[in-house]
Order: sequence, then C-alpha cells, then structure tokens
Amino acid sequence: MTDSLKLEGIYTPLITPFHADGSFDLDALAELVERLIAAGVHGLISGGSTGENYAETVEERLELARFITERAAGRLPVIVGTGAMRTPDSIALAQGAREMGAAGLLLGTPPYSVPTEAENAANALAIDAAADLPIILYNYPGRMGVSMGREFLDIVSQSKNFIGIKESSGDVNRIHLLACDYPQIQMSCGMDDQALEFFAWGARSWICAGSNFLPEEHVALYRACAVEGDFAKGRRIMAAMMPLMGVLEQGGKFIQCVKHGVEVSGLRAGPMRPPLQGLTAGEKAELETVIAALKADVAAIVEGK
Repeated sequence: MTDSLKLEGIYTPLITPFHADGSFDLDALAELVERLIAAGVHGLISGGSTGENYAETVEERLELARFITERAAGRLPVIVGTGAMRTPDSIALAQGAREMGAAGLLLGTPPYSVPTEAENAANALAIDAAADLPIILYNYPGRMGVSMGREFLDIVSQSKNFIGIKESSGDVNRIHLLACDYPQIQMSCGMDDQALEFFAWGARSWICAGSNFLPEEHVALYRACAVEGDFAKGRRIMAAMMPLMGVLEQGGKFIQCVKHGVEVSGLRAGPMRPPLQGLTAGEKAELETVIAALKADVAAIVEGK
C-alpha cells in the first residue's frame, strides 16, 4: 500500500462544469480548483455524485479525475470516486486512479443492486485488491438502499487500506458506533447538518459539497471545532449555516443548488446533464438570499463580533 491518508480538514467533492451542449468546461473546472486551493480547502474529490458521476461514462470520469489531479499538482490530495453499478467499472476507475497518482479512493455501495453486507464487502475488497490505495468508504443508504453495517465493517477492516468513512446516513447513532467501535476508521462528516456533532465525536474532516461555493465558511467551522476546540464559536457558525442546509435540499435539487452557488460565486458551472434540470427563478433567488446572509454572519463571527 502507498502511504496512508490522514483525513484532516475540508474535502470538496467537485462539481463538473458543463457547456450548453453537455461537454466538459475544463477551463471552468481549472478555475474552480484554483479558487478552492486559494481558499484553503484541504482536499478535492473527483467523481462523486456532486460531480454528476451517474451521467458520465467511465472514460469521462477518468478524464476528469486525471485533469483535476494534474491541475492540483500535489498541492493537496485528490481522491477519486469509484462508485458504480458494475464492479468492473469501479475496478477500472480504481486502477486509473492509481495510475494517475491519486491520493486515494472514495468507495460507495453499488446502487440499485441492494447487496447483502457480505456481498458489499466482497465488492469493496475486489476494488481494494485492484488498486491498493487508501480507501474512504461512503455510507449513504438513502441513495444506495443498504447501510455499511457491522458485518460489512468487520470484513473490510481486515484490510488496512480502508482508512476512513464518509458517513451520510443521517443517523446520529452511526456517529457513536464509528467513534466507539471502529476508531481505526477515520470518521468524516457526510451529513452537512450534523457537522458539529461529527466534530464533537472526534471527526477531523468534512466532505461537503457546499464548499464548492462557500469554502472559507466551511473551513471556518472546521477550524473552530477541530483546530481551536471552540464549540461555542462552532455552534454560532453552524447556526448561521443551517438555513443553507435547508435550502440545499429544496425539492431534492441538491446538485442544482450547488452549481448555482458556484455561479453566484463568480465562476461558471453550466447546466446539469439529464435527467436533472436547473433551478427556477424563485429557487435561485432564495438560495442567493441565504448565501448572502450566511457570508455576512460567518464573517462577523470569525472577526469576533
């Protein structure tokens, strides 16, 4: 195995900017990468659901991952998402990630097939064997249909490559389970409205789509909680961020909101690929109001006001 990966800070699952014809806008992606690095995020993730991986071919996903890895040029770790319905596709993504020098993999449960815990573990171990890279598990039963439970975790823990887990179940008891019973697996916040709880239970990282357009504000919460240990300040920042958590999920239009947030920040994001469609004018206005208030509130807190 390569050097292990320490999950520390804010990891941004990058959007994929598209032109109107659905082709990649790589210039916009390059600008986003530079903006995030300048803002102080700690890692980038290519090929997550925020990047619309479900609407891209394996070849396209590898093209994007290679572009991001080359653009980052070692300034911060790049994690490559390998989630796919077909195990051979996940293996191809994992092997490609190793060849391009990625820091690790993000591995979710294959969607739609609803595997047993043993089947899901066998799938994960096959991908591990193909790449021999540090792996961050991605537990998101709301999208995948099943949870990475004790049986799964016990099996995959036999490999030292499974170094972390992005926990997106929304079940606070999972935080307790991971912190108490699986301390060898680094816990990363994957449920944005529970970030404070994750940090209180020892998480050192947050994989957050909102950092595509509010990187400084997400870094501020991480710093308050995980670096300074100032949970009173952290609660104030989190309270300021909670309206965003609500609006990001409006009507299930999470990716659409994140991409519009990037546009509001002054960068190009472009349209979604089908089947998703953009926000309405009213939805855009609501998001813009929330972003403006959040930025002002967090800035005041950080400045000590």
